[in-house]
Amino acid sequence: MSINPNEVWEPTSDHRTPAGTLHSEAARDHLWMHFTRHSVFEDRSEGGLGHTVPIISKGQGWKIWDDRGNEYIDGLSGLFVVQVGHGREELAEAAAKQAKELAFFPLWSYAHPKAIELAERLASHAPGDLNRVFFTTGGGEAVETAWKLAKQYFKLTGKPTKHKVISRAVAYHGTPQGALSITGIPAAKEMFEPLVPGAHKVPNTNMYRAPDHLRDDEKAFGRWAADRIAEAIEFEGPDTVAAVFLEPVQNSGGCFPPPAGYFERVREICDEYDVLLVSDEVICSFGRIGSMFACDDFGYVPDIITCAKGMTSGYSPIGAMIASDRLFEPFKSGTTYFPHGYTFGGHPVSAAVAMANLDIFEREGLNDRVRTNAPIFKATLDKLLDLPLVGDVRGAGYFYGIELVKDKATRETFNDAESERLLRGFLSKALFDAGLYCRADDRGDPVIQLAPPLIMGPEQFDDIESRLRSVLTEAENHL
Repeated sequence: MSINPNEVWEPTSDHRTPAGTLHSEAARDHLWMHFTRHSVFEDRSEGGLGHTVPIISKGQGWKIWDDRGNEYIDGLSGLFVVQVGHGREELAEAAAKQAKELAFFPLWSYAHPKAIELAERLASHAPGDLNRVFFTTGGGEAVETAWKLAKQYFKLTGKPTKHKVISRAVAYHGTPQGALSITGIPAAKEMFEPLVPGAHKVPNTNMYRAPDHLRDDEKAFGRWAADRIAEAIEFEGPDTVAAVFLEPVQNSGGCFPPPAGYFERVREICDEYDVLLVSDEVICSFGRIGSMFACDDFGYVPDIITCAKGMTSGYSPIGAMIASDRLFEPFKSGTTYFPHGYTFGGHPVSAAVAMANLDIFEREGLNDRVRTNAPIFKATLDKLLDLPLVGDVRGAGYFYGIELVKDKATRETFNDAESERLLRGFLSKALFDAGLYCRADDRGDPVIQLAPPLIMGPEQFDDIESRLRSVLTEAENHL
């Protein structure tokens, strides 16, 4: 969440650390937060506008509370993570039980029961012959792992020059150096260049911003967008391209779903050029779109799935790369091995929590719940299209973006200064003040993103729409 530097944040609570320091002061002085502008917390002069760090201290179901006792709707599942909601005691109990039995052991030439059981369970949900599960501690590591596997696989199968990857403009695939190269957001990369070479970008599937002649023909736009991948492979040389990395629904830019026929065509292209199709499902898996893996929702079978977040609903960190039997074949004989791994990959406690989390999915029918309620969620958010600021509502399942525009008739967007003033100067704090935690993002065009816990239903959707409507109506006065 961003904070308006021109407004005074309310005083924090008097909660203190074991050393006796106010949480707000210790956070300011010692905690380096992720993707955060720390300057807004640093003005300590008398009468200055230094703000205290917002502190979330409790969660239950789809609600969260800050350290002052204020209640909010968690409209983002933390960070596209808390599928089954906050406060699930059985997940905490599963972690405690496993920690007592075996708190840690690596998967370096040894195995432990929970990693074995979870690998089998994930493979049973994955499509096709995706039966080999390589555990990581998060999504960026899973993406990094997938690129490394693609490179080694082609070296082992007599095609050593195939090492490049194709991904989409504005797409986010993680922060490790390789994953960051695959990421298509220039501003996220410029401070860390030079990055890993060999990553190339193609247009994404933002139909709202499609070329004029394709804007009203979803299938034609899908074919056009997919064919840009073939074009990039031809341009780089098919004997140099190893993989295409695509999210089922692209996150950055504001939830771009695939047009009709898109993934069918992408699969054809990858097969034609012997290029691996990687379905990056760090956000989209585990019911976010509906199925356990979103590639099933859109009818394609990738060669690799990367996943994380919802696997444990955030109760413990874990990620995975799930690969096809074909990709594992070269590692089944001789001295060949994958020289790659992580100390905490497939951690016993995290694996136990993931198993318990998937038990909840099955017992409560969460995948079917999303499929049933997704059309209601979309219809509820579509009501916002009557507002002057709202240009587009798009997404799938429990994963939606609301694009904000300056002019609905022309689809004119905001310039950088206007976007800064709208999103960070008003919307981020106004939404939070309205009791809604979600995301105001301008890595593409300005959007508000929603990805609520999968336990939510129509009553909560109406509440979210009402709060959004109030804030977006007021936002007209801040342009």
